[in-house]
Amino acid sequence: MTRKIRTAVLISGSGSNLQALIDAAQAADYPAEIALVFSNVEDAYGLWRAREAGIASVVMSHRDYPSREAFDQAIDDVLRDHDIELVCLAGFMRILSAEFTQKWAGNMLNIHPSLLPKYKGLQTHQRAIESGDAEAGCSVHWVTPELDSGDVIAQARVPVLPGDDAETLAARVLKEEHRLYPKVLAEVAAKLR
Repeated sequence: MTRKIRTAVLISGSGSNLQALIDAAQAADYPAEIALVFSNVEDAYGLWRAREAGIASVVMSHRDYPSREAFDQAIDDVLRDHDIELVCLAGFMRILSAEFTQKWAGNMLNIHPSLLPKYKGLQTHQRAIESGDAEAGCSVHWVTPELDSGDVIAQARVPVLPGDDAETLAARVLKEEHRLYPKVLAEVAAKLR
């Protein structure tokens, strides 16, 4: 059997993208193994998802560290202790330090709910509606020191429908996130094997 790439998923919330990755990784031929879930929020629902799937999880609050760099070093230590090869950010609501992103350059992915380079940061769906965009979507990209600016690997598009609000549009985009992220992780992990 071909080796699976040990992957960590970093979360801060419900972990619906984490669940999509866990589900995909159940397949015998999937090239990545979700080996660790890390959260900076101790009651993040995604931690329950990890427990249910029998995946190791670690929780550390950024508030316990004197600086962003100190917290990121602690994350790096945890990732290395678990022999992680690839990192997926999935609703991890922390801006990572340049030093950390450089250490994991080419081995860290993020999913962002817009068609990058449009709408970096937050409130992406509201901004797409207010701009009168005909379509919205999500992007999986490499993580770099500058927020939501790494090279885009793949995107999925959905129409912005008449009467859409941020919630209805977000729900449609989220379905595409759950399809796209596992597909891109598989492609990236297959190249690392």
